Amino acid sequence: MADIQTGTGPRSHGSFRTLMAVVGALLITLSMLGSPATAQNLFAPVKKINDRVITAYELSQRIAFLTILKAPGNIQELALEQLTNEALQRQAAEIAEIELTAEDVQTGMEEFAGRFNLDVARFNQIIAQAGVAPETFRDFVSGGLAWRQVVRTRWAGRVNVTEDEVQRQLSLTRPGAGVRVLLSEIILPARNPAEAQTANVRASEFSQINTIGAFANAARQYSVAPSRGRSGRMNWIDLSDLPPAVAANVLPLEPGSVTQPIPVRNGVAVFQLRAIEEVDTPQAKDVTIDYATLLLPGGRSGAALAEAAKIRAKADTCDDLYGILPGLPEDQLKRVSQPISDVPAAYAVELAKLDVGEVSTALTTPQGGNLVFLMLCSRNRDLPEEVSLEDLKLRMQNQRLQSFANAYLEELRAAAYIEDYTNQ
Repeated sequence: MADIQTGTGPRSHGSFRTLMAVVGALLITLSMLGSPATAQNLFAPVKKINDRVITAYELSQRIAFLTILKAPGNIQELALEQLTNEALQRQAAEIAEIELTAEDVQTGMEEFAGRFNLDVARFNQIIAQAGVAPETFRDFVSGGLAWRQVVRTRWAGRVNVTEDEVQRQLSLTRPGAGVRVLLSEIILPARNPAEAQTANVRASEFSQINTIGAFANAARQYSVAPSRGRSGRMNWIDLSDLPPAVAANVLPLEPGSVTQPIPVRNGVAVFQLRAIEEVDTPQAKDVTIDYATLLLPGGRSGAALAEAAKIRAKADTCDDLYGILPGLPEDQLKRVSQPISDVPAAYAVELAKLDVGEVSTALTTPQGGNLVFLMLCSRNRDLPEEVSLEDLKLRMQNQRLQSFANAYLEELRAAAYIEDYTNQ
């Protein structure tokens, strides 16, 4: 059975010295800021997911833990998102009657601590210096393990990769044999639970389409992507430029077929393969994307789009943005460099359409409050070394399994009763 990434946190492969340096920096920060929560509100609820309550203490613990791990982005938002996902995942594990043994959890903790060349006892000693309880580490690991068992149980025997599919993938990953695809897209809005539920149902219906014309009609009628005016048609894209979840779903398709629903930020996507061809350029194993995001107030208003057009006319590179808009805070103008697998799916799909220096204004932030000015700074590729057939098969299984898991989590979120007290 294929494996799946268990944690929703960052991939931590740092050294002992790096871990200690981050703990030291965190201790200095905490001493300057003081206690993040007083005793009387330590266990105040910050969010409720069905019958599970997340407390201020749990949130503060996860924030500290993620800070130690050098998680990217807004740590508080990431911590709350992780705890929300884990609540849904644990509830799914309870429904599936999945119970972890103490040995399971201990093995998972040892594997995680081993990424820092530490044993569990020493890892707990180090995080304790930043005020992180051993239970926080244990819960972080056990939540991921429980979700892994849910996914394995739910899709056991259904994530099969044939030898023909492996050979096809192998031919596309050998140096000198790249591939590009011609796709059409439908992006459905999923900005709240009601929309997400509707989007998943409708996207599942679109997955059954098997003609170019029917998909084009659906794109014109339902898609919220700018490509709806072109019946959802996209230009040729290198397969390696697509998000892994999209590429894994596209590769096995025959022309005319449509992917299963794929969750993206604030939406659900389906893609139809119109054509596929090999090219002479080598197919990349790892692609690192360097991109900039600028948030412009007003969503897709005429004023925001006009402002985006003015900036686009002045900026030839991502560096130009900082000269055109000096002094903007990082939460408004941000530049990020990360592997394609870590780029948010909605961003990755848009970036795949761009050449270096080009801009997309197809996206908005949640609830549509800001227009996202998305600019591709660079795209770097690492070519593959010798490829193992078993490793390739396992990777393809993992990609499909991860796609199923993401879609299931979105279903759980859409069906859940969620109350966020941080916005009250």
